[in-house]
Amino acid sequence: MIRPPPHRRGRGRGREEAAFSGEALPGAGRLPRYCERSEAIQGGGPLSDVALLDCFAPLALTVKRLMAGGAAMALLLGALPATAAEIYVTNERDNTISVIDSATYAVTRTFPVGRRPRGVVFSKDGKRLFVCASDSDSVQVIDPDSGKLLADLPSGEDPEQFALSPDGRTLFIANENNATTTVVDVDTKSVKAQIDVGIEPEGMAVSPDGRTAVTTSETTNMVHWIDVATLAAVDATPVDQRPRHAEFARDGKTLWVSSEIGGSVAVIDVATRKVVRTIRFEIKGVASDRIQPVGISLTDDGRLAFVALGPSDRVAVVDAKTFQVSAYILVGRRVWHTALTPEQDRLVTTNGVSGDVTVIDVPALRAIKTVKVGRFPWGAAIRPAPGGAAGK
Repeated sequence: MIRPPPHRRGRGRGREEAAFSGEALPGAGRLPRYCERSEAIQGGGPLSDVALLDCFAPLALTVKRLMAGGAAMALLLGALPATAAEIYVTNERDNTISVIDSATYAVTRTFPVGRRPRGVVFSKDGKRLFVCASDSDSVQVIDPDSGKLLADLPSGEDPEQFALSPDGRTLFIANENNATTTVVDVDTKSVKAQIDVGIEPEGMAVSPDGRTAVTTSETTNMVHWIDVATLAAVDATPVDQRPRHAEFARDGKTLWVSSEIGGSVAVIDVATRKVVRTIRFEIKGVASDRIQPVGISLTDDGRLAFVALGPSDRVAVVDAKTFQVSAYILVGRRVWHTALTPEQDRLVTTNGVSGDVTVIDVPALRAIKTVKVGRFPWGAAIRPAPGGAAGK
C-alpha cells in the first residue's frame, strides 16, 4: 500500500495556481477532500494503489489543462512580432502616408505629403523619411515622429523610385519623364549629377558595398549600371519588357529585376552583368497577362524572394537558391510592393485597388491580416518603433 504525500490546497487564487506557487498554504499535510472520502470508504486505512490514482485524477486533469493552456499561450505569443515596428505606407491618390503599428496592425495616424507619393525609404537611423512626391517633382524629407516636412530635395522631373547609399549620404533617383538618374547629396541638399539612362526610368537600387547603382528603364527594357565613384553609366543589361523594380541580394552577388509586361524576374550576376536565370510564373485559374511582377523583397539569409504579381493579387514565394517558385499567397487587389519587418518574420504588401495592406507570416507563408489604409497604397517602408517591444 502507498500513502499519498502531504497535499497543499490554495484559497482565493484557486488550487491550480496555489499548487504551483510553492507557498505554505492552509491545510498543508492533509489529503484532498476527495481522497479523504476514499480513505474513509476503505475503513480509514491507507488507500490502495488504484484508489490513490482515482483520487488524484482530478488534479491530473487540472495539470493537463494548465499545460494545454500554456501551450496555447505560447502559440499566441509566437504569432506576435518579437519587436514592434512602424509601417509607413504611401497613399498615391490621397497624397498621404498611413502609419501602422505592427503590434496591433492598426493605423495609428495619417499625415499629408506631396502629390502622388510613391517610393519611400528611411534614413539609416530611422529619424528621417524620404518620400518621392512624383507629381510635385520633389523628394520630401519628413520627420516620421511628427509628420512635418523638413526639406524638399531637388529630384529632377517625376521621381518614381529611389535608393539611398549604404552610408546614407547620397540618394539615387529615377526620373521617369526625362530619362535620367538624379544623384543628390542628402546633407547639402544639392544635385551631384544627372546621368542619362534609358527611356522611362523606374526602378533604382544601390549595391551593398555602395560601389554600383542601377536604374531600370521601362521603355528601353534595360538595366543601366552606374559607377558610383565616377557617377557615370558604364553598362546596360537587356531584360524582359517593362522592368519595374531592382533589388540586390544582401551579399551583393546577384541583382533581381522584375519585368511587369514580360511577366518575369531576371536574376543577374553582378560580376558579369549577365542574366543567369529568368523566373516565370504560372497561377492556376489566372490569365498570364494578369501576372505582372513588380516589387521584390529578398530575405537577408538568402533563402527566399517575395515577388508582388500585380493584378493577379498574389505574392510569389521563390526559393532564392534554386529559383523555383514554391508558393503563391493571395493578398489584396493589385499588389504593388512589399517590405519585410526588421526581424523578417512579417512581410507587408501594398494593394492599390483594394486600398489596403496585407500582412504575411513569413515562417508560415500565409496571409494573417488585412489593414485598410488610404486610396491606392503604393510604397512601404518599415522602421523599429521608437522604444517599442511587443510579443515574445
